[in-house]
Amino acid sequence: MQDEPEWLRQVRGLQAIAQTGLAFTRDPYDRERYEALRALAARMLADRVGGNELALGALFEVEQGYATPKVDVRGAVFDEHHRLLMVRETADDSRWTLPGGWADVNQTASECVLREIREESGYEARIVKLALLHDRARQGHQPAGLWSIYKLFFLCTLTGGVARGSLETSEVRFFGEHEIPADLSTGRTLPHQIARLFAHHREPALATEFD
Repeated sequence: MQDEPEWLRQVRGLQAIAQTGLAFTRDPYDRERYEALRALAARMLADRVGGNELALGALFEVEQGYATPKVDVRGAVFDEHHRLLMVRETADDSRWTLPGGWADVNQTASECVLREIREESGYEARIVKLALLHDRARQGHQPAGLWSIYKLFFLCTLTGGVARGSLETSEVRFFGEHEIPADLSTGRTLPHQIARLFAHHREPALATEFD
């Protein structure tokens, strides 16, 4: 698996310490120190990626409160022929992935993933269980940038609907276990995650896998 570079983990850690410190400190001198730490993290990131330090600093400032991972939800929808639903993204790399995206405020994780399935594929689904809960940085995804991300993969069964693309997806198809396209959007879904989802489909009693 591809590991994230250590410098990225360090920048992310510094930013998280600064963000959480600014959220709780009442001491004006500590606030200055945390602001300096946040600026240092922005400068380190700018040095590595060639970005604009002021723009990155402004991006950091938007994040407030206790620093916590962002949440990405994905739906593994299987049909009666044991095929897996996949969509081709229109953004970024235009590759195949499981329907899903960022979890929305005021919706549960299950509500979010069912909505994403409907919006991106046109299909309706029923959730069977949470199959995988992965820390994105530990699974071999290409580096995601600054934020720490949890990825929730829900095992689902098809209940209705028809294939329909969207502003975010150009194709919608079902694939057998040995038909998974090679051009996967590996920033979103990895081959070993798909393999584990097929295993959970075959054996629904498997425990949720995490980390």
